[in-house]
Amino acid sequence: MTASRRLFLKSAATGTLLAPVTLLTGNLARGEESALVVHPPDHKTGEVIRTTGELLPTGEFLREERRLVPVAGASEVLVCGGGPAGIAAALAAARSGAKTQLLEFAGCLGGVWTAGLLTKILDAGNKSGIMREILTALSERGSHVAKETDGTVYDPELAKRVLEEMCVGAGISIQLHTLVVGAVTDERNRLVAVITESKSGRQAWLAERFIDCTGDGDLAAQAGCQFDVGLSENCECQPMSLMALITGLDPIEVEPYLRETESAAKQRLYQLMQKAGINPSYKAPTLRYLHDGIFSLMTNHEYGVSAFDAGAISQATINARKEVFEIVEGLRKIGEPWARIAVVATAEQIGVREGRRIKGRYALTGADLVAGLRHPQAVARAKFPFDVHALELSGNPDVVEQYRKRGVKAYDIPYPALLSAEVDNLLMAGRCISGDFLAHSSYRVTGNAVPMGEAAGTAAAQSIAQRIMPYELEWKTARSNS
Repeated sequence: MTASRRLFLKSAATGTLLAPVTLLTGNLARGEESALVVHPPDHKTGEVIRTTGELLPTGEFLREERRLVPVAGASEVLVCGGGPAGIAAALAAARSGAKTQLLEFAGCLGGVWTAGLLTKILDAGNKSGIMREILTALSERGSHVAKETDGTVYDPELAKRVLEEMCVGAGISIQLHTLVVGAVTDERNRLVAVITESKSGRQAWLAERFIDCTGDGDLAAQAGCQFDVGLSENCECQPMSLMALITGLDPIEVEPYLRETESAAKQRLYQLMQKAGINPSYKAPTLRYLHDGIFSLMTNHEYGVSAFDAGAISQATINARKEVFEIVEGLRKIGEPWARIAVVATAEQIGVREGRRIKGRYALTGADLVAGLRHPQAVARAKFPFDVHALELSGNPDVVEQYRKRGVKAYDIPYPALLSAEVDNLLMAGRCISGDFLAHSSYRVTGNAVPMGEAAGTAAAQSIAQRIMPYELEWKTARSNS
């Protein structure tokens, strides 16, 4: 890792690259908006609000002139990120009676489940509530494999439809293709608005409660929250992986290599690849059968990529897609039963395991997991092991292996870990909640993200109804999160 790269990651980890954004008051409120563009953009005609500014002499920055941002919507609860956590948060808030808006960057709901082609939901078996609803729908409407796995192995296209139906049925307002780029706070350091960019241009969204389900903690960072990144001050993060769908295989003939056959199937597939001269960057390649000749394949690691560097993520995606095709071509050369293997699709978004961990009112630790934490304000019971994909090709640091040997006992995810320590009307759900590197490697999986989202959405709506802040809410462990 280069010195400049380390400097960037260290700065990002402490939040020093992010300047706080506050609510515009004073002169603007007294009428000086007349100097700004005041006509809203016309989305039918294609008219836009233009950006003006000047390039500074150093050439490193451009100073953008102030302009008015149209308010696109006002809701009681605003959920940023429509992945597993965001879906559950929006559903819970809406079902609790709150007017709910959901914003998502991709062209579909589901995040890593759908745009990421994950195809497997981990640590979901002991969950009820919304997680159980989703699994039941995926099982009942899915293939025999989905039924046999209780919905945990699923078809990403079916998942898109199921999640859309659930959210539309709950009365949630949804806007896709929309990226969070800013946040506005007031004099009490409470969120007032989220700023987004999309084909509609720059827009503002108002709400009473905000829930960060972006995975990388984008909203919380824009709101000025403190956060941590990676294992140490060098911000070493888990690698990214690009999923793929493949076809041309007979599930009976390749059964010894299918993950659902037995855990040893991954090592068996890796050994087959090595004998064929294929050296995948992920040493535990995973092949799953979905339905009708369609399989999923995960056999790629992209190391040392920052979740906050669009250029690096782009290059990692290109590298990963190249590797996927090369591996499939290599398997085809083996001959039967691999002679007709072909790529159907690669994920539109690379799988990101690790971004920001936002400072909350409780931080889960690796020691909590080893001890099997029981907490009076639990939102979910998790049992997934320490799952740290090698931080580099050579393997993991000793501290990771030491915790792996100690193991995880079933533990509670506390409600205070979902509460921002600094912005009173902001909650988090999913892998950006408050915890350390080791605890994150367990709670980050999507079977845990859903009950976290459900709790955050419920709490947001209840705090509005009770006219209190979320941290003042007396959270009672719901029976749905046993």
